Amino acid sequence: MLVRDWMTPDPLTVSPTTPVMDALGLLKERGFRRLPVVEGGQLIGITTRKDLKDALPSKAATLSIWEVHALLSKLTVGEMMACPVITAQEGEYMEDAALRMRQRSVGGLPVLDDRKQLCGVLTVGDVLEAFTHILGQDEGGTRLYLRLPDVPGSLERAARAVQPSNIISLATSGAELGESGERERTFVVRVLGEQAGGARQRLREAGFKVE
Repeated sequence: MLVRDWMTPDPLTVSPTTPVMDALGLLKERGFRRLPVVEGGQLIGITTRKDLKDALPSKAATLSIWEVHALLSKLTVGEMMACPVITAQEGEYMEDAALRMRQRSVGGLPVLDDRKQLCGVLTVGDVLEAFTHILGQDEGGTRLYLRLPDVPGSLERAARAVQPSNIISLATSGAELGESGERERTFVVRVLGEQAGGARQRLREAGFKVE
């Protein structure tokens, strides 16, 4: 799954000379949390609703009401945008972009195309949507948790036991030692179709651990 398949394309942008209050108005009006900052067709920064709001009191704390209004009318996005910008590439894998977001503690990444031009924004919400789609959550069916020996062929044998039901999604986590002392791996399987409700029992009858 690629970033281009889940990002929000053609994002709303501002320039570094955009007044902060105008940028906040755009974010509120459109329901967004972040705005890429573009100058001369190039991405030069990013600003968020929190960054803009947090900057206002610190700039205006000791000023009179008139001075505050004068300051806010001059304060621009370029003075408080974050740069350089952590980005994603539209052709990279979702899991790579998601890992970067987690490692850098950011809630969204501007997405660049092959020409290094801004073409979208990828957010935590987009990652969650992709995650639930991968697990087949939006298709219903029966979800099964399997503990299989971490050896070649285990999953193939389990898949045969699931039949005649159809496996529509499959995910796994790292292997660990089971009660027998052998390495096991947990699989989350979602099945649909013929006799899906009996897949759990068929797996147990075939000798598999179904939690």
